[in-house]
Amino acid sequence: MKSIENFYLEDPHFINLLKKSLEAELRGWAHNELKEFGRMCAGEIDDRAVHTDREGQPRLIKYDRFGEDISEVWVNEGYKQTVEDTYNKGIVGYIHKPIPELGRKGNYLYSYAQGYLLSQSEPGFYCPVTLTMATAYLLEHYASDEIKERFLPHVLSTGETQLYEGATFLTERQGGSDVGANDTKAVKHGDTYQLCGEKYFASNSGMCGVAMVLARMEGAKAGTKGLSLFAVPWRKDDGKLNGIKIRRLKDKLGVRAVPSAEVEFEGAEAYLVGEPSKGIHYMMEALNLSRVCNAIASIGIMRRAYMEARNYAYHREAFGKKLAEYPMVKETLTHLAVKQEVETSSVFSLVELFDKVMSHEQPVSEKEMVLNRLLIALLKKETAEQAIHFSHEAIELHGGNGFIEDFVLPRLLRDAQVLTVWEGTANILGLEILRLMNRHNAHDLFIEEMNEKLKTVPASLDSLKEPVLQGLKELEELTEYVAGASEDIQTFHAKKIGDRMTAIYESWISLNEASEGGERERAKAEIFIEKTWGQRIFDKEMKSVSYFEIICSPQLTPVK
Repeated sequence: MKSIENFYLEDPHFINLLKKSLEAELRGWAHNELKEFGRMCAGEIDDRAVHTDREGQPRLIKYDRFGEDISEVWVNEGYKQTVEDTYNKGIVGYIHKPIPELGRKGNYLYSYAQGYLLSQSEPGFYCPVTLTMATAYLLEHYASDEIKERFLPHVLSTGETQLYEGATFLTERQGGSDVGANDTKAVKHGDTYQLCGEKYFASNSGMCGVAMVLARMEGAKAGTKGLSLFAVPWRKDDGKLNGIKIRRLKDKLGVRAVPSAEVEFEGAEAYLVGEPSKGIHYMMEALNLSRVCNAIASIGIMRRAYMEARNYAYHREAFGKKLAEYPMVKETLTHLAVKQEVETSSVFSLVELFDKVMSHEQPVSEKEMVLNRLLIALLKKETAEQAIHFSHEAIELHGGNGFIEDFVLPRLLRDAQVLTVWEGTANILGLEILRLMNRHNAHDLFIEEMNEKLKTVPASLDSLKEPVLQGLKELEELTEYVAGASEDIQTFHAKKIGDRMTAIYESWISLNEASEGGERERAKAEIFIEKTWGQRIFDKEMKSVSYFEIICSPQLTPVK
């Protein structure tokens, strides 16, 4: 059976996507870097991920030999090497500081390209990377110069100084998604603060050098508006714990590489970041960053699941034929390939807008800010659900082998399950869509934007565009009704509105690529539009079978 040797070189669609998206002065350097990183992710990083998941999971060393609480997290040596390899490639650092060879910064587009490759081998480790990205963003844009000087060089380290991984601690036992119920206290202590309280689901505990923590100052308002943001070093300058204890590590279904803990603050020294009244505002910006990371991890899992299924289908014989010769298998693989590529293009289209909004380097219109938040909510939900679906389909195509831990698929499924929960469930994302509709008329902005984009689709694709235009008309009718309705009616329809918006946006992505590409892109668009808008039980054309070779053939894959 053909093994995957390089996640980057064996993904020509992704390579072409980056060629169109990356700036010219970054493109050649990024191609060479991603080529090497894609090899590492398919090779040694993938091997270490297997060991971490099976035998080398993080462990809590609660007490030392004298009975003192040291709350230390042990990770295996391979995990430590993956930390070094990944951060030294600039997955966080080069968003914010110059690339030595180029004398200029990278961007989120390049970082997310790395994250896409990394998530195909180790989506669990991409969680700490995500948290470090969020920490770097918050420190750079909102911390004082003194706090930046203390922490930021370490958070952005690419090997020249000690690395501080980051963390963002929001969740408390009584609140969960209801962050306004948080009651961790921040008490003024000279020029700093002392935190007392607990965080109930604190990922990257024990591995982070600094955590960004929401806490409530004395006399602050109740609810989210009373929360302030603090930078909390995990250890003091003398190496001792900074008033922090780990009660226990969570025994999770998946993403076992990342240590998630229940953390207690007992007078932890903390540094206020930004304005005291804007803590939740800052953290919500970081949350949007993490939601994009969530989508990146999801499309990475989708890609790995599809590739494993496709390669197995071309290798495995049953009843005298390769699995890939059977129409049912062809249909499944064709739909997986098309959906994964359209989803990837959709997410990276969002990342281009996200880069502009989050860089703070150029003017951004209110429409761009609203569409950025809306698309993040839509694509986070869709990609997370698809990651589970893809993992399930790949397991089924492997039969009994797919259920065996010797294969990567059980881990992909376990890791995918959390992506629908982390950074907001479907219900929470539905509420985000409603907020954007009620406060910013996001539905009108989206419909206007999609009408304009669909006008650019050439007449040769009119037959494929027609059902999308009809879907857009139905969305307009639905949102007009829901916008002025009661809360119950709005929340009932929120996810339905989101699903329809996602279908329209991804359909435009598919049509746009068909208008710019050749025969394969046209075939993909036909398959995607039919699957999304007009699938019938009686299918005489069987396009998913007839287009199988042009879309799925391994001969199309290698790139030099």
